[in-house]
Amino acid sequence: MNIAFVFPGQGSQFVGMGKGFAENLLEQANEILGFDLQKLCFEGPEDELKKTEIAQPAILAVSVAAYNLLVNKGIKADVVAGHSLGQYSALVAAGAIDFKDAVKVVHLRGKFMQEAVPLGEGAMSAVLGGQRDEIIKICKAIGGVQPANFNSPDQVVISGKRLSVEEVGKKIKEAGAKKIIPLQVSAPFHSELMKPAELKLKEELKKIKIKKTEIPVIDNTTAGYLNSPEEIFDKLVEQVTGSVLWEDSIRKMIGDGVKLFIEVGPGKVLSGLIKKIDPSVEVKTYAEA
Repeated sequence: MNIAFVFPGQGSQFVGMGKGFAENLLEQANEILGFDLQKLCFEGPEDELKKTEIAQPAILAVSVAAYNLLVNKGIKADVVAGHSLGQYSALVAAGAIDFKDAVKVVHLRGKFMQEAVPLGEGAMSAVLGGQRDEIIKICKAIGGVQPANFNSPDQVVISGKRLSVEEVGKKIKEAGAKKIIPLQVSAPFHSELMKPAELKLKEELKKIKIKKTEIPVIDNTTAGYLNSPEEIFDKLVEQVTGSVLWEDSIRKMIGDGVKLFIEVGPGKVLSGLIKKIDPSVEVKTYAEA
């Protein structure tokens, strides 16, 4: 196992992404969704593109188009993984979900997440330089908040009720964390507050065909391999309220022999995190590969 493709999640979108190579898939997405996703991707406005139900299908389409570019160059992955939403792109790449089904589902996933919590009630903050065990302990003690993403050794994102997130942030800072950064997000993703979204998404996932993967896929919630279609279904449901074990996922792939990570999709967020997890591995974007 030598090459891993990693697919970005929400937040990596930007106006102009996919120009020159994602037209075909974005046109397919336009037909499926019934609105002009391509125009939003290429021209914006940015405020519209970053809306959860728009950003998710947009990032998926551009990521899958970038994956197709690599395949056409003859570059193949030995294993794939995706950060949160990126797990859907990874599953499309691995042949487990059809692109058309994935676009529809992630659009609804975004919509359900947005609707799950009234605006302003939830919050997310990035904790820089905190101790992982300490963060988990403080979240449990205060309640209403949980670790959403274990991104790298020095970055954990917490998510939940606004006041609880603020209180946990203060306590974590007192316990020695370097910095707490409130994130500009529209909902408290990967927290128990997303339960209504999880239940609705489960019903939508029942409507699509999930197949066995053709390439090994690492799961967000366990940092282990996804094996059967039933397991893929369960983990996509659990992912909505569960933590993204990104650092653990990267370490698992390195432990299994991955030497080169290629970030497949808009932005360079994952490349930066991987370098923090293990500076010795090689990291490239799809455009550099």
